[in-house]
This record gives sequence, structure tokens and C-alpha cells, in this order.
Amino acid sequence: MKKKHYITIKKAGAGLAILAALCCGAACSSTAPSSGEAYGMRNRAESQLEQGIKQADRGDYSGAMILLNEGKRLAVAADDPVLRVRLDLSRGNVLFDQGQREDAAAIWESALGEAEKWGNQELAAVSRIHQARGRLLAARGDRANAQSVRDAVNREMPLVKNRLYTAFSWLVIALAEKELGRSAEAEAAVKSALDIHEKDTYLEQAAYDWFLIASFRSLSGNYSGAQQALESAMALDRRVENSYGLATDWRALGDVLKKAGKTAESRAAYFRSAEIFRSLGNETAAAETEQLAPR
Repeated sequence: MKKKHYITIKKAGAGLAILAALCCGAACSSTAPSSGEAYGMRNRAESQLEQGIKQADRGDYSGAMILLNEGKRLAVAADDPVLRVRLDLSRGNVLFDQGQREDAAAIWESALGEAEKWGNQELAAVSRIHQARGRLLAARGDRANAQSVRDAVNREMPLVKNRLYTAFSWLVIALAEKELGRSAEAEAAVKSALDIHEKDTYLEQAAYDWFLIASFRSLSGNYSGAQQALESAMALDRRVENSYGLATDWRALGDVLKKAGKTAESRAAYFRSAEIFRSLGNETAAAETEQLAPR
């Protein structure tokens, strides 16, 4: 399920981990196609990648893998190194969020090897950042590991020129700061990503940023601030009609309000979330959410 791990519900990192693959099209390629020149397989691979990202970001991992695997087939057929790397980064992310960590690690290593083989320093750096993010999420509570990941991402960031990859890097740093117990630093890092997403009108990613900010505020006991951040996330998710995101926003708000001792408001938020989940045909998530409501 999207939006897990960081408040009191479990949250898969799909929104964070996969959004970076959106950004490196012609800008990361050594040769940009000339205007009017059509690349049928490449265009189809790009379409599969974008659709796979959307499916994964909204919790449909099996559907996402079907799309991403077909995109990888097309990238291989076109012999396009950049697309191969980008698709492998996303495929690894989906596998990781499904708990298949060894398979994810193997795919990220393959992406790194491909980027290094073709001398693409930016994609190599981003591949290493993906690996660092995997190490971070696999060892929550390990402060030494979190510091190592933070330092590693800071070393790689000067090689990252693309703005969305930069935003992705800031989000990984934010999660490391959270593991180190530095809520203010974690929120500042997310806001660096948020600035990019808002300016470039990646509104669904900006909603995710506000969700993370809410989680950090909630962990530090700032429940009113967490509620304000979730309201910002909801406003953006409504604009892009991200029903799945809205369901998880309301569920997280139920968590925050319950921790704040606001029983009636918490119940209302949980049942609003469940109502949205049911409208999407996700009865399991709806039932699980209703069970969280205080009696």
C-alpha cells in the first residue's frame, strides 16, 4: 500500500522510490533525438515506464511490474542504455517494496553496471543512491547505517544535475535524518524536495512530500503541525484526483488525531478513508482502516 511506514500505518516507499525514474529522459542521454525523428520502441518503452510508475505509486505492484517488464523488453530491443537503467531502477523499487529485497538489489546492481559501462556518471550516482535507500529501509533503527547512507547520498549529489533526481536524493537524506532522530533536519530536507516538485508542478510528488512532513511532525509530537501538513497533501491529491493518495492521507490523519486524543475526529477520518478505499474496490484496505478507529 502506498503511503506506509512513517506515521503509524505502514507505508511502502513507492511514491519516493519510483518518482525519480520519471526525470531522466533525453536530458540524461548522450544523444538527444532530433525534432521530428520517431523512435517507436523507445517511445513505447517511455510510455510503459510512466504507466508503471503511476500504477506502483498507487499501490498496484503486480500491474506495475507487467508494465515495467514490457518497457524493459522494449528498451533491450532498442538497445537504449539510458532506458535500460531507468527501467531497472523502477523495477528494483517495486520488487523492494514487495519485500523481494535480494531481487531488487540484483537489479539495482545491474543498473549501476550499465550506467558505468556507458560512462553515464549521473545515472551511476542515482543507482548508488537507490542502493543506499535500500540499505536504509532494510535496517531501520540502525543509526550508524543511517549516518552512512546520509553521507553516501551527500557524496553522490554533486553528480546529480536533473532536478527530479535531486529531489529524490533529498528525500533519501530526509529518511536518513529521521532514523537519526533529527526531525527538524528531516523536514528541511523534504522541503528542499518539495520546492522542486512544486515549482515544476509535480503535484502528486509534492503531496507525498507533505505526507512525509506530517509523519516527521507526528513523530516529534507536533500533532497540529502534522494535521496541517496532511491537509496540504489532501489539497494536492484532490487537484490531481489521486483517490488512493487521498485514502491514505485520511487514514494517516486518523492516526494523528488518535494520538492527539481526538477520538471523534479520528473515527471520522478513518471512516472517510475507508469510504474512499471502498470506492476504489479495495475492501481489504477499507476493513483494515475501520479496525483502526478508536471505539
